[in-house]
Amino acid sequence: MPTGPPRADHTQDHDASVLARLAGRRGRGRTGSSHGGGRYGLLLLVLIGTYLFSAFGGKQLAAELQVLLFAAVLLIALRTSPLPGHWPVIIGAVTVIGSLVTFATSLTGARVGTAAEDLWKTLLLLMTVIMVVRRVLAKPTVTIQSIYGALSAYLIVGLMFASGYAAIERLGESPFFANGQLANTQTFQYFSFTTLTTLGYGDFTAAQNGGRAVAVLEALTGQVFLATLVARLVAAYRSPAEPEPSSGRGRLPEDVDGPGDDEDRD
Repeated sequence: MPTGPPRADHTQDHDASVLARLAGRRGRGRTGSSHGGGRYGLLLLVLIGTYLFSAFGGKQLAAELQVLLFAAVLLIALRTSPLPGHWPVIIGAVTVIGSLVTFATSLTGARVGTAAEDLWKTLLLLMTVIMVVRRVLAKPTVTIQSIYGALSAYLIVGLMFASGYAAIERLGESPFFANGQLANTQTFQYFSFTTLTTLGYGDFTAAQNGGRAVAVLEALTGQVFLATLVARLVAAYRSPAEPEPSSGRGRLPEDVDGPGDDEDRD
């Protein structure tokens, strides 16, 4: 009974399945595929640039342009951490409109306008960090982009609390810092990040109970963030991949050409 053509078709199908499994194994690294996850390298660079601009730029210029920079940060995070349905369009529209309105009110120089701008910046950064952390935790595998996302969220938290301190200063009747220390965008960022990292140099301290309570909350947030999210992601990224469960059906045969092909060639 002739068996030539069916045997050839069976061998071709078997070789194709073997090549597909080999390609699938090569495409899976120890940290998973890079597809399907947010790309947070650009967001991290923008955040570092925003921080440096606020630290070294002019005091008035940095304070006025921060709201636009933070709006751009949220839009980038919205692009790398997509939400279902029409939420991206709604959040993007509200971000643009609200940022332009608060930017215009801050140009008047009124105390209420600058306080509204600081509160809006705090809200923008809060929404941004929620989206980034949500996306990072939702990824099934840990990639270098997950590390970038966690570091971006850490920087966003520091900038968010700095804006919150500025809002407390604007809305309060007494100075935020003790001993008459200067309160501006640069000093608020400096105080925020030294508190977030628990360095505590002591040159800037909150004078009132409200500011001290927020500072303690930021210090706790920084410790929990580093000890849980960042440490967990780094440990998972460095750990070797778990071996795939072996089964008779999924195991690659030693003879990838298929059983019986050598005999056929003989």
